[in-house]
Formats: sequence, structure tokens, C-alpha cells
Amino acid sequence: MPLVAAEPVPFLDLKAQYRSIGPALQSAVSQVLESGQYVLGPCVERFETAFAGYCGAGHAIGVNSGTSALHLALLAAGIGAGDEVITVPMTFVATVAAILAAGATPRFIDVTADAWTMDASQLEAAITPRTKAIIPVHLHGRLADMPAILAIARRHQLIVIEDAAQAHGAAAHGRRAGTFGDIGCFSFYPGKNLGACGEGGAVVTDRDDFAARVRSLRDWGQAERYRHVLRGFNYRMDAIQGAVLGVKLDRLEAWIAARRAIAAAYDAGLADVDAERPAAAGDDHVWHVYAVRVRQRERVRGALTALGIATGMHYPIPVHLQPAYVDLGYRAGDFPQSEAMAAETLSLPLFPEMSEAQVHRVCAAMAQSCGQGVRDVDAA
Repeated sequence: MPLVAAEPVPFLDLKAQYRSIGPALQSAVSQVLESGQYVLGPCVERFETAFAGYCGAGHAIGVNSGTSALHLALLAAGIGAGDEVITVPMTFVATVAAILAAGATPRFIDVTADAWTMDASQLEAAITPRTKAIIPVHLHGRLADMPAILAIARRHQLIVIEDAAQAHGAAAHGRRAGTFGDIGCFSFYPGKNLGACGEGGAVVTDRDDFAARVRSLRDWGQAERYRHVLRGFNYRMDAIQGAVLGVKLDRLEAWIAARRAIAAAYDAGLADVDAERPAAAGDDHVWHVYAVRVRQRERVRGALTALGIATGMHYPIPVHLQPAYVDLGYRAGDFPQSEAMAAETLSLPLFPEMSEAQVHRVCAAMAQSCGQGVRDVDAA
């Protein structure tokens, strides 16, 4: 039976999150305002200590965005002009922009058809004498195949920088995202699983030398006030974001549990719908995005929109086909899995405060839009 008009389901509802923790956020922000210390300072330091502990890393350094985190990680690892860095084209452009900003050249390999992350089987063939680093991307909140990637990296003495912008808290083999390789980079953009009330990012590492360089580079390369030992940047985290992130970090595990429950409900509710989902994962997936692959995506997306279901696309154009990066020399057909994902992937609503009724409504709308039935779901 066709769906009747009902409340729209947003793709993301940050207002719902604010309603759940508003007083705690207001208190933390007020303390910053009253302190008069608005850049770095105690709030950022407390968050850095807490986030390093949460990740299981020796150091966490707060910066002003995930892009800054990637840029500084590359520079701290000594990567620059003449070097090559291997990554995937199925990612947000920031991954590639950071490589270019460091002066290096990005080289792409494809993603796998089942997990949608870096295809480690293609990695070794892409390594050249100029290769200095690998950046696996934990797309949608799922870890890339880190054991395979690390084995190849160690064999060739390559630095591994994890793009963990979507994977706060994802874990496997007793380690969390960002701590498998040499450096991990996080974004705290508001819509992320751990999001600031503005821009923010962090670098995590066990390497004391990398951490020291990132700390200096984020603050104009200063060793002490007005003594600049490196050519750095203004990439400092502001104190309000440090305070906000400190409040939210305490809730992250509960939010991850809620995301997993919603993803499981989607799995059950969409079982009879003609929509491809990634292969099953465990703790290595924190569901920043619940994406499906559907034929005639634009038609399905339009039908969902008409039924009041907001959707997203992560990402409709792979980086190697973006106009701004045409000079890298790639063309359509070079990375078929990434290109198929770009053409077919549709991201469904997912946020921790999502109700069971909203999940069921999305599943029913998908069934109606794709022409299949829907099973009962339980997001509790």
C-alpha cells in the first residue's frame, strides 16, 4: 500500500542532538567565554588528552579541520615535492587536496566491490621508487583492510596515514581507527559521529617526533612565542570546539551503539529490497553513513524525496573525475568500482536520535520506490 503523507525524515538532525545535551554544551561554552582564552588553552588540552586516551594513542593534537590534520600529518612525516602518496578516488576531495598541498603527487587505486574501501590487492603494483606513504580511507565509518595494507607498507618502508574522518571509534584487533598506522587524522565537522559546533580536526600518533612537529606546524611553526623554527600555519583549534568536543566525547560510545542498532534495523528492513549493501562488518564499522547501491539512483532518490525522505550521496563524482583534478591524468574507466559506487550509491538517513518509526518509514519508502516489500524493523 502506498505511503500516506507523514512527517519528513531528515538526513541528519543536529537539532535533536542539541536538545539531548544542550545544557551541558551551554555550560561548557560559557566557561570558555568567561575564561577569556579562546584559542588552544586548557579546554583543548583536556580534549586532546581525553581523545588520545579514547583512541589508545600516545598523542592527540587538536587542529581546526580534518583537512588541516591530513596536511600536517603529511608534512610531519616529511612528505613533499617529488613524493607520491597512494590513496583511493572514492573519498572526499580533502584527502587528495591535502596531498597536493604538501607538494606530493596522489596516485590512486580502486576500492573493493564488497567493503567499498581500499583494495589492498592493487596496492603493491602502484608502488614506485617515489612512493612515500599510503592513505587508506575508512569510508562511511568502516575500517579499510589495515592488516593487509600495513603488511605491504612495512615491506616497502612506507608511512601509513589513516584518513579516519568518518570512523571515530571504529575498532578491530584491539585497536581503534587512527592507531593502526603511523598517524591518524580525524575531522570533527558538525555532521561527523563526533562533531564540533563548527570546524575541527585532530591528529593522533604514537610517534613523539611526529606529534612535536604537528604541534609546532599548527601554530605557525613556533618553538616558543615569536621564535619560528618551522614554516607553519594557523591551524589551531579554538577553545569552544575543544570544550564542545569534550562534552560530546563522553557520549560517543552511546551514539555509536545507537547507530549500529539503526544500521541493523535497516539491514533487516531492507532485506527484500533490491538495494545492495556492503558486506557485513563488526566493530570495525561505526556507520557514519548507511549507504546502499541502487539502479536508477536518481529515480529512486526522487521518489524518496517525494515521500519526504531526505538522502545524501557520498560521493557522486570520484576524485579522479573531478574537474579540479583532471590534470592528474586519470580518465573514466580507470577505477570501475569507485565509478560504479559514485553512480549508484545513495545514503539513507542515520543519526543516533532517529526513532524506530522513522527507520520503518525509510524502509517502507525504499520498498515502494524500488518496487519490493519491506520487513518489520526494530531499532530499539
